[in-house]
Amino acid sequence: MGPPRLRLTKQSKRERNGPSSGGTGRQAPRREDDMQVRMADHYGMCFGVRDAVDLALRLTDAGPVTILGDLVHNPDVVAQLDAAGAGRASTLEEVGTRAVLLTAHGIADRVKLQLRQAGREVHDATCPLVTRAHLALKKLVADGYFPVVIGQARHVEVRGLVGDLDDYAIVLDSADLDRLADRFDGRTAENVRLGIVSQTTQPIEKVREIVEDIRRRLPAAEVRFVDTVCQPTKDRQEALRALARDTDVVIVVGGPDSNNSRKLTELARSLGRPAYQVSSAGELRREWFAAAGVVGLTAGTSTPDPVIEEVRGWLERL
Repeated sequence: MGPPRLRLTKQSKRERNGPSSGGTGRQAPRREDDMQVRMADHYGMCFGVRDAVDLALRLTDAGPVTILGDLVHNPDVVAQLDAAGAGRASTLEEVGTRAVLLTAHGIADRVKLQLRQAGREVHDATCPLVTRAHLALKKLVADGYFPVVIGQARHVEVRGLVGDLDDYAIVLDSADLDRLADRFDGRTAENVRLGIVSQTTQPIEKVREIVEDIRRRLPAAEVRFVDTVCQPTKDRQEALRALARDTDVVIVVGGPDSNNSRKLTELARSLGRPAYQVSSAGELRREWFAAAGVVGLTAGTSTPDPVIEEVRGWLERL
């Protein structure tokens, strides 16, 4: 018998085809003097992560498999896959099995080709919404636009997006925008055509601000923006905005390397709420809640349900 598996609740057809719903705005029954725990309307694992984990576990049942990188950015999921016998490699040279699984964050086509040329059996767990971003960027390039990606330059998803390109720009802060403007400033309008996509887990408000900033800095340029921020990310950010209005403290459950969990934490703080990101209930601290009457709870798109419930239980017992 293999190791116990994380419970991965099945997602609705609605999540796969549109908005992602991980919660119902539930709150626990409470006595008058209890601290109230309020859940966001959308939280936790998205369908892309669940499908990737399911695929990885099926492959480990079938035989040896190596995951190229971390399948998702959550330590509990990674530990579960390690316990199931999946190998991990950070480079192509480290792959020691015939079967190779690509992560939910996506990868460049040239890397897939290298794996196949080396005789590997390639299984692709790329989230369909990340694939959509790849296709959008390819079309922009094919249409003659210079590719611009809004996101973190070192993030695996962004590296995958630009991995097949010889020339591109990645922008996220003012310094990046300065370099982009310096590169194209002074050219005639017909020579500047910028095609913009985004890392799927960036806050859509920030993405739109960056696009408008580019238009202001390069008013003569033709700028085409394709919104590739995924719907589950948008749903969780919007749900957090609603949650934060009626809470004193916000807890975000997500791994330390999870970009969307980190963005949820930053969003809560920008809304004026103390916010803490934790990977498990063991990281919670009683002093965070000393003056709290209502605690808001949400989670990133790679956080398993049992971890969220563990955190919720800890809060309800406080």
